[in-house]
Amino acid sequence: MNKNIKQKVKKLREQIDDLRHRYHVLNDPKVTDTMYEGLMDELRHIEMDYPELITPESPTQRVAGEPLDKFEKVRHNVPQWSFNDVFNREKLEEWEERILKILEKKLGERPKDLSYVSELKIDGLHVVLTYENGELKVAATRGDGKVGENVTQNIRTIHSIPLRLSKPLNITAEGEVWLGAKRMEKINEERRKNDEPEFANPRNAAAGTIRQLDPRVVAKRKLSVTAYDISGGDIPESQEVELGLLKDLGFKTDEHWKVCKTIDDVMKMYKEWIGKRTSKEFWIDGLVIKVNQKRYQDILGFTGKAPRWAIALKFPAEQGTTKIKDIYWQVGRTGALTPVALMEPVQLAGTTVTHATLHNFDEIERLGVRVEDTVVVEKAGDIIPKVLRVLEKMRSGKEKKIKEISICPICESGVERRNIQDKKQTKSVALFCTNKKCFAKELKNIIHFVSKKAYNIDGMGKKIVEQLVEEGIIKNVADIFTLQKGDLEPLERFAEKSADNLVLAISNAQQVTLPRFIFGLGINHVGEETAIRLAEHFGTLKKIMKASQEDLSAVNDVGPRVAESLYEYFNSEEGEGLVGELLNNGVKIESSKMKVVRGKLEGKVFVLTGSLESIGRDEAKDKIRELGGSVSSSVSKKTDYVIVGEKPGSKAAKAEKLGVEILSEKEFLKLTS
Repeated sequence: MNKNIKQKVKKLREQIDDLRHRYHVLNDPKVTDTMYEGLMDELRHIEMDYPELITPESPTQRVAGEPLDKFEKVRHNVPQWSFNDVFNREKLEEWEERILKILEKKLGERPKDLSYVSELKIDGLHVVLTYENGELKVAATRGDGKVGENVTQNIRTIHSIPLRLSKPLNITAEGEVWLGAKRMEKINEERRKNDEPEFANPRNAAAGTIRQLDPRVVAKRKLSVTAYDISGGDIPESQEVELGLLKDLGFKTDEHWKVCKTIDDVMKMYKEWIGKRTSKEFWIDGLVIKVNQKRYQDILGFTGKAPRWAIALKFPAEQGTTKIKDIYWQVGRTGALTPVALMEPVQLAGTTVTHATLHNFDEIERLGVRVEDTVVVEKAGDIIPKVLRVLEKMRSGKEKKIKEISICPICESGVERRNIQDKKQTKSVALFCTNKKCFAKELKNIIHFVSKKAYNIDGMGKKIVEQLVEEGIIKNVADIFTLQKGDLEPLERFAEKSADNLVLAISNAQQVTLPRFIFGLGINHVGEETAIRLAEHFGTLKKIMKASQEDLSAVNDVGPRVAESLYEYFNSEEGEGLVGELLNNGVKIESSKMKVVRGKLEGKVFVLTGSLESIGRDEAKDKIRELGGSVSSSVSKKTDYVIVGEKPGSKAAKAEKLGVEILSEKEFLKLTS
């Protein structure tokens, strides 16, 4: 055979492997996988002509062999351990105290040079890689720690794993197989098209992929492996040196690891990564804390299940259990009605949440969920959490079944399943409100409620309200006071600080004056001034709600039409229900009786028109009321003064016609000073 051919093959393999390493391990932005496709084709053709040159570590052999009938069992050379978990600083300090006592007993004193290496804990599938003279011989799953499954054929398809190390070492390396989140989205898109069940998360997808019997399927899914341990062979003197060696040998390693001298250092990294846990393509479910020095690791040894010298500091759980308090239907922009579970507050991923989607009525029936059920909920990328399953053994017998609705709860229009063109069904799974303006109606009510003249909730503008309604997080104004930070943080416009700010603004708005409470309800024909008159006349919400139409008509500025609207609202199921919800959700009316104000403007009625330069209209109104006067929205013979600002409307002309005294802004300020 021509020596030039052998040399050509050697150079091709070296170049392909270098490009592979730079692309899949070093994430070099200047390299793409297409760069070495031409080189791979050239190498394949040479190996076809000279099959005697094919070796196991050749790049062409990453995807090789026929599909397996089953995976063979393989006994590990080194026992495989899992880490014990802790979830807070207190338990981490307890772990540190335990290992210090063991080291003190063995060494005669507590070591002064003890340090830790903190690494990101990738939520994937553990893999054990055995190399002989630098060549990958066996790749296995953890299994029961003693015996795993031989998945070498599949692991070879992963380009971030070197088939040959940069040094001819005999070692056992360990790492985590993971699938990138974006890659999983594409896979799930294909599975939807093929009517296959979607992967719930990247970890499940990685585990399912590695257990494919056909390596060609594995190759298409483009998995990655991050190596983090050398457990067999010549092990370096420290964890930090070990991670450096893994990188030098050609493995992809966690680039964010840190040497920590104290638990304070560990917790600083922990807090940093809780906020960045979704910033990487792989899932991160905590940190792994390892004693750095190998000599101390050897002294500490292992328990029956885990190393004493390492611990997993886990992030708060993505799943939790809670009880469903109620289920309501939310109307989206398209008119689709989505059932949403209102839950007892539950901690998910470090935040408290109170809402979970049930998607549609078919999903309610599939889960068998009822009001008062104890359920498992998950928050893993969704805007609001979803109910995963019902814990039926927790039922008391008081749970209530949920019926499919026939009338929209927002506007009382009919609902329907729309006709669709689908191979499997002719009607939509979702229910739709037949009133095209339904979503806009509820949106308008909530925007009015949070406005400056009502509850004045800072940071809750139209776009935020629209987002909360669209996502089904709130169905009405009372739901605003159930919102938690965890309900808001996943939304597009929110970060941790903005979520905190809005929750604080909502909390501050829970205490409200009686006029603002009445105005915020959005009762037809009841404006800001009417709400003030009602509060002044009756003094308490209870008296207003119990008043007859005749009693209401006796209030100054409340005509028959307004009285009728008030009476109907407070005697309707909808009105009584909403008031009850607001009070139950923590809204408190500041005083049961409006203060009787005595001042220089007592009994005087003012109307404002046009814009005021040195004082806002709302501020001017407040000043009038503080001095005993009242504000009306229309000019009549009962009006004492009309305050005219820039660009006044027809009210100024009407005042002149009726002979009502007109004040400029300057004259008004002089009058009230």
